[in-house]
Amino acid sequence: MGKGVFQVPQAVNEPIKSYAPGTPEREAVLKAYKELYNSKIEVPLYIGSEEIKTGDTAPMNPPHDHQHHLGDYHKASKEHVEKAIKVAMEAREKWANLEWEQRAAVFLKAAELIAGPYRYKINAATMIGQSKNIFQAEIDSACELIDFLRFNVEYMTRIYEEQPESSSDAWNRLEYRPLEGFVYAVSPFNFTAIAGNLPSAPALMGNVGIWKPSDSQVYSAQVIMEVFKEAGLPDGVINMVMGDPKMISDVILENRDFAGLHFTGSTTVFKNLWKQIGNNIHNYRSYPRIVGETGGKDFIIAHPSARPKQVATAISRGAFEFQGQKCSAASRVYIPKSMWEEVKEYVVEDVNSFKMGSPEDMGNFITAVIHEASFDKLAKFIDAAKNDSDAEIVVGGNYNKSKGWFVEPTVILTDNPKYSTMCTELFGPVVTVYLYEDDQWNETLKLVDDSEYALTGAILSQDRYAAAEATKALQNAAGNFYINDKPTGAVVGQQPFGGARGSGTNDKAGSILNLYRWISPRTIKETFVTPTDYRYPFLGE
Repeated sequence: MGKGVFQVPQAVNEPIKSYAPGTPEREAVLKAYKELYNSKIEVPLYIGSEEIKTGDTAPMNPPHDHQHHLGDYHKASKEHVEKAIKVAMEAREKWANLEWEQRAAVFLKAAELIAGPYRYKINAATMIGQSKNIFQAEIDSACELIDFLRFNVEYMTRIYEEQPESSSDAWNRLEYRPLEGFVYAVSPFNFTAIAGNLPSAPALMGNVGIWKPSDSQVYSAQVIMEVFKEAGLPDGVINMVMGDPKMISDVILENRDFAGLHFTGSTTVFKNLWKQIGNNIHNYRSYPRIVGETGGKDFIIAHPSARPKQVATAISRGAFEFQGQKCSAASRVYIPKSMWEEVKEYVVEDVNSFKMGSPEDMGNFITAVIHEASFDKLAKFIDAAKNDSDAEIVVGGNYNKSKGWFVEPTVILTDNPKYSTMCTELFGPVVTVYLYEDDQWNETLKLVDDSEYALTGAILSQDRYAAAEATKALQNAAGNFYINDKPTGAVVGQQPFGGARGSGTNDKAGSILNLYRWISPRTIKETFVTPTDYRYPFLGE
């Protein structure tokens, strides 16, 4: 046990480097990019102290150059997953009983390693494997992951400091135990930071876990494991396995010691996992914690008082950064008819100015979507919009997969507020605009609210009464709501992220609220003078 009341370094958001021409960081990340791109790697399973190469492999290819072979990752069998669970449970007692400041030191060191010697490697790996331009990689795999690690340590200390009242004759204490079992972390392809946070947030609170990264993010996932190992994370605390997601989930969710799911991904997959957990509930030692951030159909609504250039910029950035592959990306927009022509002119000008290609060319704002299945899905919806009577392509609408999975940023205009692309999550650079009559503001707010999702949304207005009205009317439509901004770009410590309805459990990654899900508090009362007579005063004659 630590002998002192320790204060951790104050968490501050990691500064974002510019990567402007001529800067040393630009030169450094391009050097790392070239080195990684021109080398072949094998990504093993990380189970305890072992790096296991199963021989059952799958290739890794950059989305922007899908014929280029980066290397291979090894896939787990059922026996490997069972071994990972066994190893995690063997590591649990020692890790759970380690002093909190020792756990904190591991993840604070990891943050510093990413801020320093690993910054350009993890950024380059994200650029290559997930086709992010350098700015998107920097704000994600460097800055946001660093922020998760540093702020979570600060939140942990705040949780531990929260103690009940005591009296002179009894001392009341609250200890925050880890869950009794292991946590299953399932992470998406689109944010390296989320991939690092999903297993590490529970681990910080004393839990052990099995981490299954997305098949499309394994390249940068290996860098995360390298960082955790160099930071001193003990063997078995976080075990990384890849392979058939159904098989892995089946093995894990059937295990008696399964204690929690930390998930980011599709709404359908999350609902299926929740159902599977429910069906297995009688098998578990305790009720598992289920935390998920899932889909979104994120909106921008412009009031007639909004400034058209600001609306256009919110669309261009909110819908098309990282090819729209953010769960927060703007994908449905409501604009008053009186404003549309001016907004359209600005948006078309923006889209036509976008350069598209490899992230190695830092003049490219747009790169490729993640894989062929995503490309084909987007092409199908774009083609439908070209032929449907209630939709038209305003700009974009082209796609090409000869070299990479390139889909041109596309704006669809519809007169049907329930048109397919106004309702279906596409996860790509496609945004749909619906025009409303200027005097139909209140009715349009109801249209915006009528969605199965509730992740992010934005109101642009110069009228404060309208902004207040929208904030109230849309209080359940978005867990992250923006006034006069795009609906993307949540920062750890500033805008805790998560939504409700079909968008997840709203447990707010990057906040103290998320960490509460990974603890099981125990109240301890110590009485100083123990009673020796059962009789209370009211029993007197």
